[in-house]
Amino acid sequence: MKTLFASVATAALFIGGPGMIAYADHHEEKMDIVDTAASNEDFSTLVTAVKEAGLVDALKADGPYTVFAPTNAAFDALPDGTLDTLLMEENVGQLQEILKLHVVSGKIKAKDIADGTTDVETLTGETIEVTKTDAGVTVGGADVVKTDIYTSNGVIHVIDSVILPE
Repeated sequence: MKTLFASVATAALFIGGPGMIAYADHHEEKMDIVDTAASNEDFSTLVTAVKEAGLVDALKADGPYTVFAPTNAAFDALPDGTLDTLLMEENVGQLQEILKLHVVSGKIKAKDIADGTTDVETLTGETIEVTKTDAGVTVGGADVVKTDIYTSNGVIHVIDSVILPE
C-alpha cells in the first residue's frame, strides 16, 4: 500500500515547469546513487552517514529512488555536536530515520514537479512537502540548489539543509 501511495504521490508531481537547473538525462549512467554521491566531495558527510547507518545496500538497490542530498555545508549548519551524536553507534536508528526522510520511491525529475505544494511519502512512511514557486523549489523546508543528477537507480537533487523529523 505504501508503494501504491508513493506512486500516486509521484504521479501527482508530473506537471512540470521552468525554474530549476536541469542536466541532460543520461539513461546509460553506470554509477548508482551511493557511488555517484561518493564521487563528489560535496557529499562526503552524507556518504559517511549512509555508511554508518547501514543504508549503503538499500541505496544501491534497483530503485528507482529520488534522493534529496544535503551537502557537507548543510550538515555543518546543524547545531554543534548534532552530527557527532547522530554518528554514534547507539543512535543508528535515529540516523537511519533522518536519512530515510531524504529518499522517495520513484524517479522525480525537476520538470515533473508541479507548481504549488505536494506531499510525498519518504522511505520512513512520513510525508514531506515539496513546494515549487517562481522563487524555486523547497523540500521539507530545504532549498533545492541543483537538480537532476541521474544515476543508474534514480536521481539526486542537491539541497542546502538537512531535513529533520518534526
